[in-house]
Amino acid sequence: MTDHSNSYGSGTIKVLKGLEAVRKRPAMYIGSTDIRGLHHLVWEVVDNSVDESMAGYCDKIRVKLHLDNSITVSDNGRGIPVDMHPTEKKPAVEVVLTVLHAGGKFDNETYKVSGGLHGVGVSVVNALSEFLEVTVKRDGKRYRQRYERGAPVSPLEELGEAEYTGTTIRFRPDEEIFETNEYNAETLRKRFEELAYLNKGLEIEFIDERSGESFTYHAEGGIRQFIKDLNSGETGIHSIVYGEGSADDVAIEFGLQYNAGYKENVLTFANNIRTKEGGTHLAGFKTALTRALNKYVENADLPKKLKQKLSGDDVREGLTAVVSVKVPMPQFEGQTKTKLGNSEVTGLVSGLVYDKLNTFFEENPKDAKIIVEKAVDAARAREAARKAKDLVRRKGALSDNSLPGKLADCQSKDPGVSELFIVEGDSAGGSAKQGRDPSNQAILPLRGKILNVERTRFDKMLNNKEIKALITAMGAGIGEEDLDLEKLRYHKIVIMTDADVDGAHIRTLLLTFFFRQYAELIERGYLYIAQPPLFRAFNSKTERFIKDEPELKAFLLDRVSDDLVVVSENGLSFTGSQIVDLLKGVSFVRDKIDEVENIGIARHMFLDFLQYKIKLVPTDIEDDKGQEFMKYLEERGYVVNLHVEEDEEDRRAWLFLIDDKGHRAQIGVEFFNSRLYKSAYESFADIRGICGGLTFTMRRKKEEESEAKPMGSMFELLDAILDEAQKGISIQRYKGLGEMNAEQLWDTTMNPENRSMLKVSVDDAIEADSIFSDLMGDKVEPRREFIERNALLVEELDI
Repeated sequence: MTDHSNSYGSGTIKVLKGLEAVRKRPAMYIGSTDIRGLHHLVWEVVDNSVDESMAGYCDKIRVKLHLDNSITVSDNGRGIPVDMHPTEKKPAVEVVLTVLHAGGKFDNETYKVSGGLHGVGVSVVNALSEFLEVTVKRDGKRYRQRYERGAPVSPLEELGEAEYTGTTIRFRPDEEIFETNEYNAETLRKRFEELAYLNKGLEIEFIDERSGESFTYHAEGGIRQFIKDLNSGETGIHSIVYGEGSADDVAIEFGLQYNAGYKENVLTFANNIRTKEGGTHLAGFKTALTRALNKYVENADLPKKLKQKLSGDDVREGLTAVVSVKVPMPQFEGQTKTKLGNSEVTGLVSGLVYDKLNTFFEENPKDAKIIVEKAVDAARAREAARKAKDLVRRKGALSDNSLPGKLADCQSKDPGVSELFIVEGDSAGGSAKQGRDPSNQAILPLRGKILNVERTRFDKMLNNKEIKALITAMGAGIGEEDLDLEKLRYHKIVIMTDADVDGAHIRTLLLTFFFRQYAELIERGYLYIAQPPLFRAFNSKTERFIKDEPELKAFLLDRVSDDLVVVSENGLSFTGSQIVDLLKGVSFVRDKIDEVENIGIARHMFLDFLQYKIKLVPTDIEDDKGQEFMKYLEERGYVVNLHVEEDEEDRRAWLFLIDDKGHRAQIGVEFFNSRLYKSAYESFADIRGICGGLTFTMRRKKEEESEAKPMGSMFELLDAILDEAQKGISIQRYKGLGEMNAEQLWDTTMNPENRSMLKVSVDDAIEADSIFSDLMGDKVEPRREFIERNALLVEELDI
C-alpha cells in the first residue's frame, strides 16, 4: 500500500469533549450492555479500518479472537496520527482514544464517507474495555500505548523501525460493564463476510483462537459475487444485473438477479451498515424496479398474455438484490437506528437503477422477457391467492362464524385473557382438551407436520388444511392487506409440542410460519412456547415432575443428602444441605472442564492448572511467578516452554506443553484472564480450602464410620451420590405429551400457577431471518455447515 499519511495529520482531528459519561451510561453509546453491545465494540474498531479502505489506503484487515475473549484488529492503513495535537497538547492517537467524538470524520475532508453507526468512535471502546493496547506503524516508526478502562497507563512509546504502515488495536471488554463477555463467532463471521462483499478487493481474515478456526473473506467480484453467493442454492434465471455510479457525493451500487424460487431477498446497506429496516435507498430501488419493468412491458414487442400492469409485489417475487449507498452525512432513524433517512437518496438511487435497468432490458431482450414472464406469473399467483382468500372468506372459513371443527374454543371472548394452545397430534390434543380450563383456554390439535412456508408460495400455503385452520382460529386474517391484529382472538398463543426430534421440527415449522406471516404478533409478545416437564420421578409413595437436566440433578442430590454423611480430608463432616452445596460446586467445576475440552485443552492438563497454589494472571507467566508455575508443571511430568512472539503488529506469549503421553497443547497466556479459567479456579480453590484436599469418605447415617467408602476424588463422590440417589425411584423421560394424562398435563404445563413458558421475541430479526433461511430454505449447504459446526455440542441425540 502507498503511504499517504501527509494528508492525514493531527490537525485533521476535530474534538468534541466528554468521555466520563460513557462508563456511567454505556447503553447510550453502544445501544446495550448485552451481547449486541459487546459486538458493537468490534464493529466500531473494524469500521475504522474499513473507512481507511474506502478512502483507498487499506486492503487487508485481520481480526483475532483470543481465549479470554479479547480481540485484536489490525490493518495496513495509514496508521492513526501520533504527532502532538495542536489544541490538546498530547499525541493525536491519545486524543482519538480518550476524547469522545474525536476523529478524522467530523470535517468530511479526511474521510468523505465513514461507517461508524453512532459516530461514537473508538474512544467508547476504550472507555468500556478492561484494557486497550494500540500499536501504530507510521512514518517508518512503530509506537505503542496501553490504556485501562479508558485512561492511559503508559505514555506513547516509540518501539523502533517499521517497514509498513497500519494500526493494531487489542482490547478486552470490561466484565464490570457487560452482562456477557462471550463473543459469538458466527455473528462476527457474517459481518466480516458482508464487509468483504461491500468493499471489493478488501481482504478480512478472522482467526478464532478459541476453536482454532480461521476464515478469509475476499470478494474481488464485490456485489456481483454477493448476489451469486446469495443465490447459490437457487437457479438464477438470467445474468446478474449490476450498476454503480455517484451523484451529489453519494456513491450507489446495486446488483440483482431473479431465481426460480418465490422468496424476495433484498439487502440494503448504507456506509457498510446493514439497514434492516430499509429506508430511502430501498424506496428508491423499489420504485425504479417497478417503473422500469412496467415501461418495458408497455413498449416492448411481447406476446399479448405478458402485456399487463405489474405491482411492486409482483416484480419482487424470487428477486435477490443488494443495494449499497455511501453517503457523506448519513441520518439513521427507526427503532434500531438502522433505517436510512436521507430524503435526497431516494431520487438518486431511483434515477441510477432506472437508467441501468432500461439499458439492460434493451441490450438483453431474452433476459428481459424471462423477468417479465416471472413477474406476470407472480401476478397471476397473487390473483389466485386473492380469489382463494375471497372464496374462503365467503364460505366463512376466515371469519368468526365458521371456526375449524377441531378447535376446542374457550368461553371467554376477551382476547386479553384468552389462550390458544397449538398442540401436536390428536392424542395430546385429547389430553389437553380434557385437562384445560375451558373458560379461557382453547385447544387446536394439528395433525402431522405443517407446511414449510419458507419454501412455499402464498397461494399454496393458503390451501394447506392445517395452516388454514390456524389462521381461522386466530381470526386476524393474513397477508399485508388483510392482517388486522385488533381482531386477534387470543393474546397468548402457545406452541405445545413433544420433547423429541419431530416435536422440535413441528415447533420450528410453526415458528417459521409466525415469523414470516405474523412478525408483529411476535413483537407484541403474544407468542409463547410451552415447557412441559422432561422427566417424571416416581415410586409407590411419591411422584415428581421435573423440568430439565439441572433440576433433575438438584432433585436427586436433595433426595439422598439427608441420609448421608460425607467426611472431607481435613475431617469436616457434611450432611443435608451442606452436601448439596458442596456438590453444586463440584458439578460447576466439571461443567467448566467440559467447556475447556472444546477449546483444545485436555481435562487432566486443566485440572493441573486448577490445582496450582495461586490463581494466575497473564502477566505472571513472564516473571518469577511464571517460573515457579512452569517448575510445578515440570514436576507433574510436562515439558514446558514459554515462547514470546513480537512482530510489527502485536506481542504474544504462548505456553507450549507436552505431557508424559506425548499430548501437545499451545495456550495463549491470556487464557489465564478468561472467565472460564478464573471461575473454575475460584470454585476449585473454595472446595479445596474448605475440605483440606480432594479425597472424601461417604457413608449412610446408620452405618458405622468404619463402613465409610473412600472416594478418590470429588468427581467420584458426585457420581457415587447421584448413583445412590437413583436407587428406589424410577425416572421416566417424556418424549410425547400424549404420555401424560389430562390431569398431569394441566398440572405441569397448562396451569398458570405451576407452568413455565418461554415468550418468543425477535431480539435480532436479521439473525432470526438468516437462521430460518439457512435451516428451512432450499439450500442444503448452509444446513450441512450448521450441523457440522454444532455436532460436537449435542449431548443427547434422539434418533
